Amino acid sequence: MAADDIGERTERPTPRRRQEAREQGRVPRSTDLMAAIGLLAGVVLLNILGSHMFGNLLELVRGVGSAHDTSTTTLTTWIARAVYTAGAVVLPFMLALLLLTVAGGMAQSGAVFAWSRLTPKLDKLNPVAGVKRLFALDSLTRTGMGILKIVLIGAVAYYSVIGEIRLVLAAGMIPPRGVMHLAAHILFMLTLRLSLVLLILGLLDYFYQRWQVERGLKMSKQEVKDELKRMEGDPLVKRRRRDVQARIAMQRIRLDVPKADVVVTNPSEYAVALRYDEVTMAAPRVVAKGRDWLALRIRQVAQQYGVPIVQRPPLARALYATADVGQEIPPQFYRAIAELLAYVYQLSGRVAG
Repeated sequence: MAADDIGERTERPTPRRRQEAREQGRVPRSTDLMAAIGLLAGVVLLNILGSHMFGNLLELVRGVGSAHDTSTTTLTTWIARAVYTAGAVVLPFMLALLLLTVAGGMAQSGAVFAWSRLTPKLDKLNPVAGVKRLFALDSLTRTGMGILKIVLIGAVAYYSVIGEIRLVLAAGMIPPRGVMHLAAHILFMLTLRLSLVLLILGLLDYFYQRWQVERGLKMSKQEVKDELKRMEGDPLVKRRRRDVQARIAMQRIRLDVPKADVVVTNPSEYAVALRYDEVTMAAPRVVAKGRDWLALRIRQVAQQYGVPIVQRPPLARALYATADVGQEIPPQFYRAIAELLAYVYQLSGRVAG
């Protein structure tokens, strides 16, 4: 179908369309938000674990400086200790950072594995399409976000340093250990503020991505109709199928109702035709059943061939709900049907088996 024939996309996407888009990787996800979460998590973790990490590394360096023996064995022992200390210090930090970053990505759209995204597409190499994408709304928006990000980061960095300028100028009057603490404090506050700014920008980018994906998934009225046809089948085919089923039901009614012993009715909503042959059947069998117009047709055929019609509303509804055509009645109805057949046989002069 041509794009002009689809119509304006004003309808909300169907669940099937959302599922197909998810399988293709078309979900709202902001890389800026993930980067901001990773940076903020790293800053917080360094603030929590930094003292412990720095103390261990400092103790390791002191061990080298205080060593009296510089033999190969001592050096090998120190290298093994350095590897162990580095792993014990860095590994918990890296694992926690990885878990927090992955959790931030999962919170955006859940787990999505879209292998189709890895398939190379030749149309991406088209220079004309590349120029169009360069001036598209999405590209212009990202450019604006990039400029805004640079301006905000520069402003935050400037005011963070200006706020601590007196301490920086007085750094020459404090001992080296104090200089290190001052530098760590300024760096931590600067990075924390930058992380919060990037987090806000990442949230804005995520909501923009969500709006963009939702807009791209919108459907026209014709697309919704086509989707319903694929999910539920073509209405014309379903109507033909119902017509065929109705014809088959009518044929069974015309053939089997004349052989029935009794028709149990509601009196007008339900009709169930029963037949019992004590030689070939262990219990009475449902030969036809119907509701509304099919029930009317069963009664008409029964009247035409002189089949007794008995009104038993609760029994008719129960038989219609529990017994299928061609099957024997359930055991819980044996007594009621036996009394009903005895009554019918008494009226017709037939001897019950």
